[in-house]
Amino acid sequence: MNALRTWRQVSRLSHSKQILFQGTCCSSVLSRKQSTKSLSLKDTLDRVIPEKQKEIMEFRKQYGNEKLGEYTIDQAYGGMRGIKGLVTETSHLDANEGIEFRGYTIPQCQELLPKADGGDEPLPEGLFWLLMTGEIPTKQQVDNLSHEWAAKADLPQHVVQMLNNFPDTLHPMSQFSAAVTAMNSESKFVKAYNSGVKKTEYWKHTFEDAMELIAKLPTLAAYIYRNLYKDGKVAPVDPNKDWSANLATMLGFDDRMFTELLRLYLTIHADHEGGNVSAHATHLIGSALSDPYLSFAGGMNGLAGPLHGLANQEVLIWLTKLSEDLGPDPSDEKVRQFIWDSLQGGKVVPGYGHAVLRQTDPRYTCQREFALKHLPNDPMFKLVSQLYKTVPDVLLEQGKAKNPWPNVDAHSGVLLQYYGLTEMNYYTVLFGVSRALGVLASLVWDRALGLPIERPKSMTTELLKKHVGA
Repeated sequence: MNALRTWRQVSRLSHSKQILFQGTCCSSVLSRKQSTKSLSLKDTLDRVIPEKQKEIMEFRKQYGNEKLGEYTIDQAYGGMRGIKGLVTETSHLDANEGIEFRGYTIPQCQELLPKADGGDEPLPEGLFWLLMTGEIPTKQQVDNLSHEWAAKADLPQHVVQMLNNFPDTLHPMSQFSAAVTAMNSESKFVKAYNSGVKKTEYWKHTFEDAMELIAKLPTLAAYIYRNLYKDGKVAPVDPNKDWSANLATMLGFDDRMFTELLRLYLTIHADHEGGNVSAHATHLIGSALSDPYLSFAGGMNGLAGPLHGLANQEVLIWLTKLSEDLGPDPSDEKVRQFIWDSLQGGKVVPGYGHAVLRQTDPRYTCQREFALKHLPNDPMFKLVSQLYKTVPDVLLEQGKAKNPWPNVDAHSGVLLQYYGLTEMNYYTVLFGVSRALGVLASLVWDRALGLPIERPKSMTTELLKKHVGA
């Protein structure tokens, strides 16, 4: 136990030194970035990818036969939890520190990534650049990316027609997935593959598809929202606005703080390493060399599940019921009793706990900080804050939860509702727009590294019994 505590102290100290080192090296890093600020994202990848390919080739040659660990029968039955079996370059989820994008925590990204003029939150374009290259972009590079995406934002006419023909009863995520699938008519990867392009060139055409798809997602999301809930009219893309600002405008919102919220939301929901359903499904489908449109659509079908992206909607439904049952400004004791009654009735507290995290989700924390700054007196936010003080103690007292702390879903729906985006069925579409940044960046790297088709070995229960002599 003492050895473990010492290791953790050393680990934290090393992490602190790393942050200090990043700070002291800031001037030299910025100097190097300034010299390359005219480079496009594609040019930057042309420089970065060969370096990474060489690094991984040498690493595999020397250490390819080293074992990563062992797994148990329970893990085989239990969703492969904790099995180290995927390579994802873009982000890493630490059980105690939370998500790190290319080694940068959420607070570091909030500080270092470029922001819109007059804004406080990072631009998602900057995070995409970081996920793709491992480098913090300049403001000019991010602005160039915003302009490039705005120029590619129009949907194919057949997709617009399909969206307009969908019935109002078709769920927003079903529309989102179907439209993304239909957009594979535009795939440059498919055209290149059919023409016999070399395997080493796959990543370039995957990149082009990823850029086109990400550029069109705000327009697609806006069509779904306006068709289902408003007048069906979508404002044109403004070439001078960033990705999030165009999405806000096309949705029909002109509140500057809602746009800031979108920038934060689209940044922090972008990536959560490679083992979650949407990321893994996108990777798995892409490993068969399905194009990015088909791969991403598959990931979105996974995101639509109530145990994944639909969770923020489930939280808001639960919060609304709690508010209705207990009335305004309930006492801590009433809230505590409501939680106990829910648990004893065989229910869970949605928005609390996580498959990997063992601390409060940093994505929750940054949303809480946004709320404290911009909507401290909102009744629903006050209720969320009250739960933050109450739920962990109850879950610890119950003794079943490995992680009694809130995750990202415990907060995001409340913020969206405050600014007038009240249609809960639509929330996962916004999550999907954001998640495209991470899973498509990973897909480009899958092809750059030449990762093969994914095909793990499965076992029958009978064979597992024979293995252990049962």
